[in-house]
Amino acid sequence: MSAIDTLPPLREVIATHGLSAKKALGQNFLLDLNLTAKIARQAGDLSDCDVLEIGPGPGGLTRGLLSEGARKVLAVEKDARCLPALEEIAAAYPGRLQVISGDALKIDPLAYLTPPIRVAANLPYNIGTELLVRWLTPPEWPPFWQSLTLMFQREVAERIVAQPGSKTYGRLAILAQWRAEARIVLSLPPEAFTPPPKVSSAVVHLTALPEPRYPADAATLSRVVAAAFNQRRKMLRASLKGMAPDIEDRLISAGIKPTDRAEQVSLEQFCTLARLVAT
Repeated sequence: MSAIDTLPPLREVIATHGLSAKKALGQNFLLDLNLTAKIARQAGDLSDCDVLEIGPGPGGLTRGLLSEGARKVLAVEKDARCLPALEEIAAAYPGRLQVISGDALKIDPLAYLTPPIRVAANLPYNIGTELLVRWLTPPEWPPFWQSLTLMFQREVAERIVAQPGSKTYGRLAILAQWRAEARIVLSLPPEAFTPPPKVSSAVVHLTALPEPRYPADAATLSRVVAAAFNQRRKMLRASLKGMAPDIEDRLISAGIKPTDRAEQVSLEQFCTLARLVAT
């Protein structure tokens, strides 16, 4: 019998510690341990990895990650009410779970982790996108992480994997797909959570590429893509006119029609344009 089987059910843990989910913290607890183990398996072989988990709450996914063999889990939790429940898990898995109390946006997890590192989390909805953008835009590439296995609202997940021509295609898709392989690996209905959110959720698995898919300066690409999608209804010759006085010529050189709109432009074309704008 594994250690996870000796711990009480999550509903009992929540009742014991008075852990009603707080909307202000973006909390929706996933209580089905079969589901949390399934999510943990999407992160791949964890036996030789340290795993960073943000917002573990009562520890459902934490238990899944540990039972699936993670070498170590670093759990960062802002809600002090959850700490006693997490300490019970730490006691069941001696030396393999470290819990840090604090704000994930302000803590440097690398001080506590040893490579190789994977990230797996049911991210609090209110900081999920911000954390993802940070992980995708480090000063140097490859990043500290090998892969990210993250739960988002379904709409955010679809934006991450979106392709040109779709309504969900935008800055997040460019950011994710430029430097990573991104795919939706699991979908979850609202009733899987306590309390049920108003929307469905999905788990996205991102694997870091050794180098960006196409050459481009990160800052220039970010600037071009932001300008294009900030005015996505405009033709690119209008939305990008501040990039260069001869922007129409540069668009044409990149294989882009000046009358195209941002959602019609592929990642490769954006990277080509970024190189032309940088010259």
